[in-house]
Amino acid sequence: MKLSIVTTLYKSSQYIDEFYTRISKEAKKITDDYEIIFVDDGSPDDSLEKAVSLYEKDSKVKVIELSRNFGHHKAIMTGLSHSKGEFVFLIDSDLEEVPELLGQFWENLNKEKNLDVIYGVQENRKGGWFERFSGGLFWKLINFMSPIKIPSNMITARLMTSKYIQSLIAYKESEIFIGGIWAHAGFKQKGIEVKKGSQSETTYTLKRKLELFVNSITSFSSKPLIYIFYIGLITTFCSTLFILKLVMDKLFFGLAFEGWTSLIVSVWFFGGLIILLLGIIGIYLSKIFIEVKQRPYTIVRNILNKDRQ
Repeated sequence: MKLSIVTTLYKSSQYIDEFYTRISKEAKKITDDYEIIFVDDGSPDDSLEKAVSLYEKDSKVKVIELSRNFGHHKAIMTGLSHSKGEFVFLIDSDLEEVPELLGQFWENLNKEKNLDVIYGVQENRKGGWFERFSGGLFWKLINFMSPIKIPSNMITARLMTSKYIQSLIAYKESEIFIGGIWAHAGFKQKGIEVKKGSQSETTYTLKRKLELFVNSITSFSSKPLIYIFYIGLITTFCSTLFILKLVMDKLFFGLAFEGWTSLIVSVWFFGGLIILLLGIIGIYLSKIFIEVKQRPYTIVRNILNKDRQ
């Protein structure tokens, strides 16, 4: 098969028909040998039913129904693992990333030799000032903590070779930070600036974004554990110097350290610091606890694929 198109569904009902029409048109400009894979990530609306109706009238449509909502990144990995094309185009179905990017990415992929991935980068982040600020801060912190450079402001849309896809699905961790995996897999990649629309309301709440941030760092970097060591080392060193100063003041100058307020503040500060550092260690322990169970990152309830019937 020449081309696979993979997309996920979550509250996507109002966009599916238009997405299907536009992406099919773009795919036919490249080849007639293609497939469109819809991955239903436990969507609460009728996204699955609409995808099934497209499957019933078009043999090129395949539907993967997950048993519940597992999350965007895990649904993406499931769709990629079921793709069969020499080239795989990944895109969200909410039309914020226009389906016509397929043609643009295809042209760029064929311009350069040995290029494995073309991915989109937002020209400008969408949303208000807080969303733009927090998004920029997120990528700066991720790259500060990451052992490798991860391109900032990446979008989901990307065109990839099957060789690159095989390297992606070789990652077996349960807690997935897909942006890190995309970069960690290596190969020759190129980013293209694109405009991203704002047609749908984001499903990423502030709580979900914070969870994503914590998961991204702890799934992809051990630097917080290293920083804990240095914090402990610096704190111990400073405390030792302060104790020596108190002893010297008492022995040579007859001064005694006084101040109930400063003592309580110190107790609260170091008590909070200890709890914070133990919490970071606890997150890493929970990651180990989850990973050693070797549970699948998604469970497929049903696959609709006419090629398998």
